[in-house]
Amino acid sequence: MPRSATGLPFDDIRDLVAAMPVADEAALAAIRERDRQLTKPAGSLGRIEAIVEWLGAWQGRAVPEVRRPLVAIFAGNHGVTRHGVSAFPASVTQQMVENFAAGGAAINQICIAYDLGLKVFDLALDLPTGDITVEPALDEAACAATMAFGMEATAGGIDLLVLGEMGIGNTTIAAAVSAGLFGGLASDWVGPGTGLDAEGIARKVAVVEAALAFHTGHLDDPLEVLRRLGGRELAAIAGAILAARMSRIPVLIDGYVASAAAAVLWRLDHHALDHCEFGHLSAEPAHARLLARMGRQPLLDLGMRLGEGSGAALAAGLVKAAAQIHSGMATFAQAGVADRAE
Repeated sequence: MPRSATGLPFDDIRDLVAAMPVADEAALAAIRERDRQLTKPAGSLGRIEAIVEWLGAWQGRAVPEVRRPLVAIFAGNHGVTRHGVSAFPASVTQQMVENFAAGGAAINQICIAYDLGLKVFDLALDLPTGDITVEPALDEAACAATMAFGMEATAGGIDLLVLGEMGIGNTTIAAAVSAGLFGGLASDWVGPGTGLDAEGIARKVAVVEAALAFHTGHLDDPLEVLRRLGGRELAAIAGAILAARMSRIPVLIDGYVASAAAAVLWRLDHHALDHCEFGHLSAEPAHARLLARMGRQPLLDLGMRLGEGSGAALAAGLVKAAAQIHSGMATFAQAGVADRAE
């Protein structure tokens, strides 16, 4: 990251946000012109046409394509799991990372089906973040460094970035971050996560309430919300989103946890996610609330709540199809089809 005048890590992040590029209007105009010539009634492909415009405007291509997509999964552990906020022990995070490496998870199969690259980033799993009910999750330097590490996900000439996470306890973290960013009751943002019963949800609500109370007075700054209430996977996702923006790479964001990470940037600048689409609507109840606060509509709604980038990866298949439709479809002139009634 560039160094700010003050040398403070979060000032570097703010400098990047202030320098974000905008969409390529010339590419967008060319896409719309070609769309008018394709062998279909105007607007007949609905949101598929908007997906093509979004993809090309951020790639800067009059004919967008998806040749090197990457699913990046960031895995982190959380000190807050000591309060019994998940139906699974924290050790499952490492076990699932090993499952990803062995090719045995749902995300592996989706990547095979849609020809997506996959990288899994282990974020110091043997060192859980601080218990947010009694201390910050991270200090400023560690949070900024983790964001910088997440930026590495954009290396290698990729043209579509799909972001997901793995971390036992991280729907508690997402709830705390969402409440810290947007206010409301802890119960507005807490859901069953990996399958908690009513008693478990109540315990989770109490933990988020305790965290919000402990950090009261320090949550006006979105980056402070991230470091105090977040986790390494959320910080890395936020960094990856920002790096993708600087490199003009379109981004697909997965469910509740990844969306909470993205919301940190949205609170810094409401245009910070213009290069992003939200891949799906999680069955975790607060995800709909979070997307509504940001004015965003997900691409898919399949009742999923798995995490690990699975919903966004399925949406990547839709994005690939949209690009192929636009680039491969014949124009009226090429097909010898009349483009209007005689």
